[in-house]
Amino acid sequence: MRRLLISVVCLALVLGGAAAWLWHDLNSPVRLPSGGALVSIAPGEPFRSVAARLQAAGVVRHAWVLRWWARWKGLDRLVRNGDYRFAEPVSPRDVLAALRSRTAALHRVTIPESSTVSQVVSLFANAGFGGPDQFLCLAHDPDFLLSLDMPATGLEGYLFPDTYAFAWSAAPNAILRALVAGFREHAAGLEERRRAAGLSEHEMVTLASLIEKETGTAAERPLVSAVFHNRLRLGMPLQSDPTAVYGRDGHGAPTPADLAVESPYNTYLHPGLPPGPICNPGLAALEAALSPAHVSYLYFVSRNDGTHVFSRTLEEHNRAVAQFQRAAKRNGP
Repeated sequence: MRRLLISVVCLALVLGGAAAWLWHDLNSPVRLPSGGALVSIAPGEPFRSVAARLQAAGVVRHAWVLRWWARWKGLDRLVRNGDYRFAEPVSPRDVLAALRSRTAALHRVTIPESSTVSQVVSLFANAGFGGPDQFLCLAHDPDFLLSLDMPATGLEGYLFPDTYAFAWSAAPNAILRALVAGFREHAAGLEERRRAAGLSEHEMVTLASLIEKETGTAAERPLVSAVFHNRLRLGMPLQSDPTAVYGRDGHGAPTPADLAVESPYNTYLHPGLPPGPICNPGLAALEAALSPAHVSYLYFVSRNDGTHVFSRTLEEHNRAVAQFQRAAKRNGP
């Protein structure tokens, strides 16, 4: 009887130790290889091969533990196909949760309003979707632009700012097509207003890009739009600072030298709209381009706080410039 009791105790200890080890393994994050791991699951792929690939990629320590837990919990048939990128250490239980998620196989990328094509490309390249050169070549490839019915100036202005979700295996051309499709979807809702405003689609996007770059304040967009519409109607140069530095590195307000640089985009030197957009405008800027405020403003100057003073005459404008230039010097370094 004593031997039986000892055997039972020993067995209980062994089973308890095994259970503790299994539980620890299931809940302990695994240190990933440098650069993380990308695992693709094909439709209908057996979970045995999925678990083996996860172990080979360094995502889990023991494939058999993952298989056993998945089978016991009935999770092995709930795994979704797709591409899964693991950038941070995860436990086997977390891995199974990711493989059952509707969105884990997709990576979300947010494009902010006023981003340029080069900035959008950097976002996707840094996220791991391919080298920036692949995207940039496509963005200016004549055949690719023709297939999308895009202007010769490229994709600038037509990569709609929004949050997108892509599989990790998405190719650069598929990504760019999806961003242009986002623009098309929103532009379709503006078609009637655009025609009423007498603007071509390219003119609408170009004007919206200037508005987007000039102000991030919602209440000011119609006012900035009004200034540009009024100047265009009167044949005055737009004199938009962001156009003078488009395509060049640099931050802050343009210098007098910047304003004198010869560029077809420089609206200090060339009347009318520039040849194309200078950034990718959001929906609010597109709407503002079609719905300027009913005001007679021809000028505006920054208050140095993100807002602007709008003026009807050059005399009013010069007073405002002097006032806020003095304030900027007082508050400067």
